[in-house]
Amino acid sequence: MGSRIRKARVTKVEGKLPTPSLMQRTQRRRSELIVAELEAIALALFEKRGFAAVTIEEIAAEAQISTRTFYRYFPTKEDVLQVRIRRRGEALRAALAKRPSEEQPLHSLRIAVQDVVSDEDPVLLKTWSAVIDATPDVFRAVLGGSIMATNKTIAEFFASRLGEPPDSVVPEMLASGAAGMIGCAHRLWHTRGGNLTTILSQGLRVLEEGMGTDLREKDKRAVRSFSRRK
Repeated sequence: MGSRIRKARVTKVEGKLPTPSLMQRTQRRRSELIVAELEAIALALFEKRGFAAVTIEEIAAEAQISTRTFYRYFPTKEDVLQVRIRRRGEALRAALAKRPSEEQPLHSLRIAVQDVVSDEDPVLLKTWSAVIDATPDVFRAVLGGSIMATNKTIAEFFASRLGEPPDSVVPEMLASGAAGMIGCAHRLWHTRGGNLTTILSQGLRVLEEGMGTDLREKDKRAVRSFSRRK
C-alpha cells in the first residue's frame, strides 16, 4: 500500500499523467461515436425542417434514445452545432503540433488545414453549413465561436514558431488573416461547390506566397517598426 502511494506521489511530482485504461479508452471511443451519430441525425432533421422547428424530443426519438441520454452529451440543442467547431479545433491543434519546426509557419498551417479538412465528411459539413446559413438566430453565435476558436489555435501556433508571446501583435494579426481566408474559402465552397480542401489550399497559398517565405524575418521587422511607433 505504502509503495503504491509513493509511486503515485512520484508520478505527480514528475508531471506524468496515468495512461488511460482499456475501459476508459473504450468508453471515450463509444462517447465519440454517439456524439457523431447524434450530430448527423440532428443535422439531417435541421436541414429538412429548420432548426427552430425540431425539438430535442424528436432528435432523441429519431436516434432511438431517451431525452435524458441526449442531455448527457448535449446540454442544449444549439450545442449540436458546436461539435464540428470543437472537433476541427482539436484536430488542427494536433496537426500543427506535428509539423516540422524548421518548416515555414504559413506553409505548416496550409498543410495542417489540408490534412484536417480532407478527413472531414464533406456531406455532413455541407449540411452543417446549410443549417447555419438558414438559422439567423444562431448564425452569429456559432460563426463567432468558430472564428474565435480558429484564431486562438492559429495565433498560439504562430507565436510559438516566432518566439513571441501568444497575445503579441504579429501572431494575432497573422492568425486573423489566415482565419479570414479560411472563412472565405468556406463561403465560396458553400455557394459555388467544388472541393473544399483544394479551395482552402489555394486560398492559404495566396496568403503564404503574398507574405513571402521568410516569415520570421518579417516578424522581427514588424516588431521593430511597431515599437518605434509606440
